[in-house]
Amino acid sequence: MPRRLFVLLPPSEGKESGGSRATKIGTFDAELEAPRKEVLAALGELLDRGNASDIEKTLRVHGALLERAIASTRALTEQRALLLPAWRRYSGVVWGHLEPATLSSAQRRRILVPSGLYGLTTAQDPIGDYRMKMNVVLSPLGGLATYWRPRVTPVLVSHVAGSVVVNLLPTEHATALDLTQLRTSCQLVSVRFVVDGDEVVAGHEAKAVKGILARQLLDRGLGALDTFDWQGWRTDVDAGTSRTVAPRVKAREAAITFYGRT
Repeated sequence: MPRRLFVLLPPSEGKESGGSRATKIGTFDAELEAPRKEVLAALGELLDRGNASDIEKTLRVHGALLERAIASTRALTEQRALLLPAWRRYSGVVWGHLEPATLSSAQRRRILVPSGLYGLTTAQDPIGDYRMKMNVVLSPLGGLATYWRPRVTPVLVSHVAGSVVVNLLPTEHATALDLTQLRTSCQLVSVRFVVDGDEVVAGHEAKAVKGILARQLLDRGLGALDTFDWQGWRTDVDAGTSRTVAPRVKAREAAITFYGRT
């Protein structure tokens, strides 16, 4: 019987507003309740006592987006935030190409999302509208990736034990997990999107192919890595390492390299 496959995906900066006050229990609500409260308490202290510059620096937005971020953060700290399932909240390029509305709820529960506010959720879990990047330093907790690592890792290790986990996280979110410890409980396949051999790809193109790849993995399993082919991005095998390579695009060669296949 094939092992269950989970996909680690980052949250998106773009988020839909709104939601409802109806409460549903998230997958990790009980296990991560205490650290989430600590993060919210630190945010409440920032809003109450921080100066405008500190608030803007922490929330990492300006103008109208800052006003929205302050309002949504205040709602979260006062426990009156409107909630949406994460797959409906996140509206960025990765999530758009994933097309989560056409996945089953069971598939969405196999999408695991580290975040600066929640620590870890599935795509099916209810979340509020928030602005909190994982690489933020939040007084008095310090850097959030460092704060979350010992709290999220054991929860994740237990949740995916005996499964296959494909890591599509950028460095910002991957550093919130102890991947060495994670490998002790599952088959971990980490993925890098690179150009010119070793330069990490950013921007719309890489995010789009990441969403498409995540979708194929959820639909077809780990075998999707062996036959993946989308708009020039395709897989091949080099010295035992699975790799997705794209043809020349704007005078560069792009590739996705898969590490840790066993």
